[in-house]
Formats: sequence, C-alpha cells, structure tokens
Amino acid sequence: MTPSPQQQAVIAAPLGPLAVIACAGSGKTATAIERLVAMRCLLGANRGRVALLSFSNGAVDTFRKGYETLASGLSLTGIRSRVDIDTLDAFITSHILRPHAYRTMGAPRAAFLVTGHEPFLSGFNCSAANFPIAITQVKVGIVDGDAVFYRDFQGNREVLNGHAANQVARLGRTGGYTHELGRYWCYRTLREQPHVLSALVRRYPHVLIDEAQDIGSLHQAILDLLIAAGMQVSLIGDPNQGIYEFAGADGAFLRNYDQRKEVTAFGLTTNYRSVPPILDLANFLSGRNDVPHRAKLPGHHGVHFKGYTDQSLATLLDAFRGEVENQGMQLKDAVVVCRGRAQVDQLAGLTDPAGQGVVKVFAEAAVLRDVHGRFLEAFMAVARGVIQLLNAPPPGLLAQVCHPAHVREMRELKRCLWSFTRNADTGLPLASLPADSDWHRELLARVRQLLAKIQQDFGYAPVDNLGRKVARTGLPAAPLSAGLAPGAARQHRLRVETVHQVKGESIDAVLYVATAAQIKSMLAGVHDELGRIGYVAATRARNLLWLGVPDSALKKLRPVLIKAGFLEVPP
Repeated sequence: MTPSPQQQAVIAAPLGPLAVIACAGSGKTATAIERLVAMRCLLGANRGRVALLSFSNGAVDTFRKGYETLASGLSLTGIRSRVDIDTLDAFITSHILRPHAYRTMGAPRAAFLVTGHEPFLSGFNCSAANFPIAITQVKVGIVDGDAVFYRDFQGNREVLNGHAANQVARLGRTGGYTHELGRYWCYRTLREQPHVLSALVRRYPHVLIDEAQDIGSLHQAILDLLIAAGMQVSLIGDPNQGIYEFAGADGAFLRNYDQRKEVTAFGLTTNYRSVPPILDLANFLSGRNDVPHRAKLPGHHGVHFKGYTDQSLATLLDAFRGEVENQGMQLKDAVVVCRGRAQVDQLAGLTDPAGQGVVKVFAEAAVLRDVHGRFLEAFMAVARGVIQLLNAPPPGLLAQVCHPAHVREMRELKRCLWSFTRNADTGLPLASLPADSDWHRELLARVRQLLAKIQQDFGYAPVDNLGRKVARTGLPAAPLSAGLAPGAARQHRLRVETVHQVKGESIDAVLYVATAAQIKSMLAGVHDELGRIGYVAATRARNLLWLGVPDSALKKLRPVLIKAGFLEVPP
C-alpha cells in the first residue's frame, strides 16, 4: 500500500535513533521494511551494515521477503547486500555468544544451547528457599550493572542465593547456556571484552528493532552497552502489546525511549487491520484514539461474547465455527486463543502420557502423532527420547536437532529421526496397539534398530542395558490412545494457540476463551500484563472477535461488556 503521511515521515527521517509508537494493525511491518531500504540508501557507499531485528522467525521471514522485493532495484555490491535481518537473539548469538563468549565463560569450546532435557543438567540444580530448581528456571536481572539471579514464582521475584551464581558459572565453564543465560553471557562478554563491543558497533552502526515492546531487561542491558558505544538504535512497536513481563519486557523501554535527547519520536495512529467495532474496543481498552482505515462491514462482523462452561466448550467452538462459515470466512483463517498452555491443552485434548522415564517420552510422541496430529511436537519428543538413550552425547546435541542446524550431519540426523517419527510401520509404533505388550515390544525392537543406525552413521553409541531403560513400567494393557479424543478444537478443524503464539498475526476471526479474572483485567485496561494480554487477543482480529465468558461470571460481566461495545450472542 502507499505509505500514509505518518508512515512516510518515519521512512524519510534523517539517519539517527527513532522511537516509533504504533497502534495495533498500523502497518508496522511495511513501515519497518521501507525504513530499512531508506536507511541503506542514506548510508550510500558507507561500508557499515544495517540490521533489522525482531522477535519471531515468522516476522523475520516476512521482513526478508519484503526487503528483497523493495530493494530489488538497489545495487547488489554497493547497498543492497549490506543488510542483515534476523531475530534479536539470533543476532547476539551469532555475533557475540558463539564466537566470543567462551572466553568470558572460561569454557574450552564454543558456547552451546541446552534445552533442559539433557541428562547432565541434573547436576546443575540451584538451591532456592523451599526446594531446588532446575538451572533452566533461573532468571537474570541487571541491577546497577551487576547480575541478580532469581526465579519468577507466582509473580514474585525470589532472589536466589549465591549457589545459583556458582551453578551458572559452572555450567558456563562447560560452554552450556539456556536462552536466558545466553543473554547474560552476551552482556558479560560485551563488558569484559571491549574490543568485541567496538567491533560490533563499527560493523553495525545502525540497528532497527521491530516489536520493541518485547525488549526484556537483559536485552535492554545489552542494547544500552551498544548505544553507549555509538550504535544508533531505532525502535518501533506498541507498548500496549508488552506481554512478556516475566522476562522484564513490559514495554517501558520503548515507551520511555524518546526521552533520550538524541532520539526522535514518531507515532502511527491509523489501524489498517480491523473493522471499526474492533478498533473501537481496542481504543476503549487502551485509552487511545486511533482511527480506522477500513469501513464497517455489513452483517455480524465486530465484537461479541457468549457464555460457556467447561462442559460446554465444544458447544462454544461449534457456535463460533458456524458463525465463521456463515460470514463466508475460511476456518483456516480463524483461531481460538487462550491465556495459558493448560487451557490450550484442554481444548486440544492433551493428557499426561502413560509410562515412566524415557518410555513416557515415546508414549507422548505416539499420542501426539496418532491422536492429535501434532507431528512437530511428536518429533521433538522422539528426539528427547533418543538422545536420552545415547551414551555421553555431545553437549548441545538436543538443541541442534530440535532447532535449525546448518551442518550437514545435523540435517541427516534430523531426517533419520523424522523418518522414525512419521513411519508407524518401521518407526514409532501406533498408539492404538496394546501398550504393555505389542506397543512396548515393537518400540524396544525398533529403538534398538534406530540406535544401531545412529551409531553406524553418526558415531553416537547407545547406553548399556537398553532393555532396563526402555521398560514397560507404568504402561497400561489398553492402547495409549484408549479413551482419548482429538480435542474439541481439532474436531472442529480450528487452530488453537496461546495469545503469546499469535502475537504479531492478523487473523480474520478470533475466539478468546477467557476466565472471569482475565476478562476483568482486559476491561480494566493495559496497565498490567493480564490486561495487555487481553488487548493483544482482541487486536489480532480483522473481521470478527468472540469472547468466551464463564457462565458463572456472565451476570456481573454482561453490563460491563455491553458498555465496552460487545454484543451478546443469542443462546
């Protein structure tokens, strides 16, 4: 689309740090891409590179495609190629963590990511007030330049004792890091290796960060070091969509960024995504006065609410699906969203798998594949199970298998595990087989074959006493799939996600299944994280927003919802 005057002002601004506060659906992606092209043109023959960073792989793919289209007329050698588009975490990992952090960590090898399922991590638990916690649960805050280790427990930061710092350092000496600790080691590396800091600023004098409300406390500490060293950082985002407060990302960094004297402030206030009734609700929740670009549509498009009970969730989904189809929208363009993973699993029909130890992991994979059709999650469960059965696997192997790997060996191992996951005839047995007899017997035989192939092709030896590791303990006589349904969402061919998973998306029809507390927080505004989560759920919708309200709270909430602009769906 042709940029609006507000968008054009951002795109054509002189080189320098910007703070762009944008409403939901304001065309932030298109604006960021055009600004990136303009920045690269303004730099001309300057050999410095420009980076456009975001927080999801989906956003990065969109940015890359958009940039390739817009920049197709630019000189490849002089301008076009001197741009990098990636996630913020991938950027600091590739430029700081992997090549340089091992020196600060005191490790003998390049740093490697751990997922939390590696067997050796059991020796890295940290003491807390009541009971030990896994090192993967440790959070890091920066206070006056120093690290504070804590865990987030029911919204309260419980500061851990010095044992946590010792365990973090001990894991660091192996080269291991979690996502949270990786950011911590990046911060330490920039502080303790100033030549790395200055080299990075020279290479990337200008950085543009999209979805900047998601910048957490560790990200902010890293960016502050880069800014102080001379990097010009521009931010674009919506503080009302800051829903990662558990990571210190509440939108405050973006909201206050324009108070720095060198930063120029801009605003985007036209919503191109939603029909006017949905935008009216968004303005009610946020206290903004954004204007719609779209006209009101005929029919029942807009915002609606309907009561439900735990027993009638399938009925709620059935009514929503019917309305989506009645309005001529596609089910693939409709999403059911929930605040938490537990409710998503409930709608998906997920239950705790049978078995114990590594067998439980394979049982989970079989149910995910055969009952719920969730092949990627089944693959990741298979990968966890197989690596638990390897004798001293290389550090970071599980993370490399479960995440994109650029080395051929990992691609081939992933293909091998995917083949085992998909093929019920030669790989992971069907969940419909009797669990403690046929399913277990076939699993043990096929896992032996798989491990033999892995040892032959990749050199990773299996553990001793495989039969004891893959025991039938805890398996029922009935099939793993007995009594399990695919879940209401899959039966209705509706995608179901957490609000965090759909942030950044534009969706034709959204059903937000919420609790009474979540609805009250949403209606109270965007002053806390729960309120902002409701705002994000509401502003994903283009044409239709439904809110599922618990029947027990319907009487009290009805007048407040109507005041906010909702219409009640008839019984």
